[in-house]
Formats: sequence, structure tokens, C-alpha cells
Amino acid sequence: MNIDTSNGHPAMDYKEHMRTYKGFLRGAVVMTVLLSLLLLVMLVTLV
Repeated sequence: MNIDTSNGHPAMDYKEHMRTYKGFLRGAVVMTVLLSLLLLVMLVTLV
């Protein structure tokens, strides 16, 4: 993903911002998969 930083604030660290955003997305996907697996295990074992 490319971002036009020419009109951005000079103090903004866009590289670090994108690294943090990608980490957040990765964490959200991992947590969604783990929660889905937990619900599936609960469905199989508790019902």
C-alpha cells in the first residue's frame, strides 16, 4: 500500500505508522481465527 505523504505533517512517522497498522491487522486476524477455533471446539465437545 502506498500513501502520498507530501501533504502530511512533517513530524508524522509514516513508516512506523504503517508498521503498527500492519501489526494491528495481523493481530486482529489471528485473534479472529483463534476465537473461531475455540467456538468450534466448544460446539463439538459441549453439545
